[in-house]
Amino acid sequence: MNIEEWTIEGSRGNPIYGTMHSPNERAKGVVLLAHGFMGYKEYGMFPWLAQQFAELGYIAHRFNFSHSGMLPGNGPFERVKLFEQATWNRQVEDIEILVSAVKKPDMPLYLFGHSRGGVSTLLSLGRRVVEADGAIVLSSPSHCLTMTQEQQESLLAAGSMELPSGRTGQTLHAGKAFLQEQLEDPEGHDLLALASTIDVPVLVVHGDKDPTVPPSCGEELQSVLENGTLALIPGGNHVLNTTNPFPVDGEPSEQLAGAWCSIATWLS
Repeated sequence: MNIEEWTIEGSRGNPIYGTMHSPNERAKGVVLLAHGFMGYKEYGMFPWLAQQFAELGYIAHRFNFSHSGMLPGNGPFERVKLFEQATWNRQVEDIEILVSAVKKPDMPLYLFGHSRGGVSTLLSLGRRVVEADGAIVLSSPSHCLTMTQEQQESLLAAGSMELPSGRTGQTLHAGKAFLQEQLEDPEGHDLLALASTIDVPVLVVHGDKDPTVPPSCGEELQSVLENGTLALIPGGNHVLNTTNPFPVDGEPSEQLAGAWCSIATWLS
């Protein structure tokens, strides 16, 4: 098994930091793993999942979105201004750039996204800005915009809203650009409508005890997908009961192991 670090220029010229896990023998495909909100490539289950994909014979790329605010590692958010400028469109642009960089003409490509990364994955496929052979979305919301009208008005008036990080203790900010682009282009952010146009297989994985994004979101996504499969994980929370950090060779929770079994079966 080989593990290599890489960097590529992402949205608006900002760097995307990545880690590649590759099998020793010829790979059977490529997987691109997108993290969720306030996540990053070292977060929780991501190193472990990338290693499982590699052991299954896939080249797995986990990465930090260009506007994640994170440098490589498990440190604090070092690029808080970039975090404030994060939007759906910029994440989709990152995925488009990355697909062009990692896709191989003789191998299938699968996209994987957790939580907000799942939304960006589906937007990328639904908008037809990328081509892939399938996708896996884990703990994904079923809508781009979940803010109340009051929250929207407050964000537009203030220009940003505070977002405390329980992991680092920092007070981050989300900028109004995140909301503005959705109000200016509602069709481009209608996740269910866009998901209904995706014609490649999609596996929807969701913990049935997820307190952050309810499992009904997974059911809603699966219901509109042309070729969607739903795997509800008994007892699973938003991160499949996985600690952060979690070692690449750690013993997975029952929920993470169950999710991986569903993923490996679906891929086969």
